[in-house]
Amino acid sequence: MKPNPPSVNSKARRLHRRKFLATGMVGMVATAVDGQAPVAAPKISDSNGAPGLVTPPSSSPNLVETSYWDRTDRFEEKMRLLEAAWQRRDYRVARALAYSLRTTLVQAEAEEASPGPADLSSELALPISSLPRPWREWAEGWNWVQVLEVRETIGQTRTWEPVEVSMQVDARSVQSIRREIRVARLENGNLKEVVSQVFGEVRRGHLWHCRLLFMADCPAGARQTYLIFFGNSDAELPRYDTDLSTTGEGYALEVENAHYKAALSRQMGQLERITIKREHGLELFSGGQGHGEPPGIDWAHDYVASGNFQKLRISLWETCPDYEVIRGPLSTRVRRSGFPHSPVHPAFSPSRLHVDIEYQFFAGLPWFYKIGAMQAVRTFDAEALRDDEWVFSGHSFTDTVWMGADGQLRVGAVDADQASRLHAVGFFHRDSLDSFIALFLEHRAEGIPALKRAGAPTLSYKWHGQLWSRAPLPVKRVPTGATLHEKNAYWLGAFRPQEDARHVEALRQRLLHPLKMVPGAIDGSKASKNGGRLARPGEAGDSPIPKKVLWDALRDCKDAQLYTADINVVDLGLIWDIRVRGDAVHVVMAMPHRGRPLMGYFTHGSISVHPTVSVPVRERLLQVPGVRSVSFEQSWQPTWSTNLLTDEGRRRLGMDS
Repeated sequence: MKPNPPSVNSKARRLHRRKFLATGMVGMVATAVDGQAPVAAPKISDSNGAPGLVTPPSSSPNLVETSYWDRTDRFEEKMRLLEAAWQRRDYRVARALAYSLRTTLVQAEAEEASPGPADLSSELALPISSLPRPWREWAEGWNWVQVLEVRETIGQTRTWEPVEVSMQVDARSVQSIRREIRVARLENGNLKEVVSQVFGEVRRGHLWHCRLLFMADCPAGARQTYLIFFGNSDAELPRYDTDLSTTGEGYALEVENAHYKAALSRQMGQLERITIKREHGLELFSGGQGHGEPPGIDWAHDYVASGNFQKLRISLWETCPDYEVIRGPLSTRVRRSGFPHSPVHPAFSPSRLHVDIEYQFFAGLPWFYKIGAMQAVRTFDAEALRDDEWVFSGHSFTDTVWMGADGQLRVGAVDADQASRLHAVGFFHRDSLDSFIALFLEHRAEGIPALKRAGAPTLSYKWHGQLWSRAPLPVKRVPTGATLHEKNAYWLGAFRPQEDARHVEALRQRLLHPLKMVPGAIDGSKASKNGGRLARPGEAGDSPIPKKVLWDALRDCKDAQLYTADINVVDLGLIWDIRVRGDAVHVVMAMPHRGRPLMGYFTHGSISVHPTVSVPVRERLLQVPGVRSVSFEQSWQPTWSTNLLTDEGRRRLGMDS
């Protein structure tokens, strides 16, 4: 039986749909990304003059591949192919091209995204020789130092407070900033190493950019000096012991410290449950069938479409559209982003409100952050929108707490005149002292009027449990470009109203006014001789087998899948660490992506097909005099990117021009 011919109206709808898509594609090509030049513009450079990857499309492809752009396809070319596939209704190819476009955007972001301004410029680096002799001896093995001063400004003593610094480092002075950076606090003329964590490394031209996290101590109203050391090719990845433990893969993680254990949904990464590690270990969860999706205690972010037709939620994601995970000894962070899904996705898949959410968990602290942004990419109407909602099944708490505009924490029902002026909400149990309190730190919008500070806590929600829900929109129409920002801290400490209310209020003030960071100066007049040293065994030029010899040997280990590039694992940036203990060598190694999970291909496998001299990693290292055994560790954190290529690696892959 032949299908009925399409009606005139259906043809018109199809033509309209195609015209709309084509218009959208043109708009995508012409739109600037991250403040950079439009994609269709000539080759761009970053702020340091480094060449970018974005180049104008050629009129026809070069079938003889001799350059980087011959060996891959530009954004513009993929857009052209996608439009052609859509026009001929070849949906499988169109879907493949849409996915390939995402890959191109991931690579463009790695190469082009601005790292932002630096708290510590590379120009502030000092040679170790400028330090007083006792400090030079303590930091033997390192060549460079930057000085940071933290200042306490609100009269509260800070202990174990997270300090996050953005740094620039001259690429010529380091081999790996993640391996080499160390932080020390200056105390009474002595230097004492503190636990630190490096993440977000990107290279732009001759500069490495990164973010550095450490925990600072500073007396009320005082200043504290910290020294940041780098430039030691023998340095090893530091292994710090803290109470922070993270298990699992991807965003399906369990994050635990001395105060709580948080579990994120295996499906979409939403905070599913949390255990307060006090006495009996109260577990907060949201049971039942949810709304058809896996239930969790964090139900934001979502919105109700015009006419109350449907509610679109990020908790309805079948998997995270996009995500990034950072794991370390001081902080684990899970960032997820995308458009909320319909209850009958993909029948309805509006691309209107982009949601970007990040959890930040820390070692040693009884609280964690949630940071979010909701951006309208086109004008739309929303009957309601929520940026914070928590639901706890059962009745784990007996009382509500809230904070009004005066910054004072109160117990009981919210005063009517404060219902849209809340700065904290939560619950506690008067006998067990368990609590869960949200401290609203940042709550602002761009492009729409001032937000409502709603979200009064409810002790009994239809006998399901206890909740609060913040609906911040003052209007229904959300214009293109409007953005809602939030930053909340969630506190899980013991709560006694009389004793602990002031403590929670003070915590919120500390979080609102973090330690101020400024470049510091060295006063070595009171420098005294430290006990011990900064270097671990093998980090101060005292490795029993010279590490340079080992690094050089690894350059004989090639990636045979890049047949003619003749590129080795060092220049590919796959070797993250080498440790030497006596005659034993331990190598920490990455793989470029999850499609190649088998590190043994490089360490033990056969690569005899390679046209140049090459050997497996284990075999080559055992040829180094003095090496008796070689062990390996595979790591997926952080994710490999082209930022980790050496200059020679970029040249061999044709990415240097």
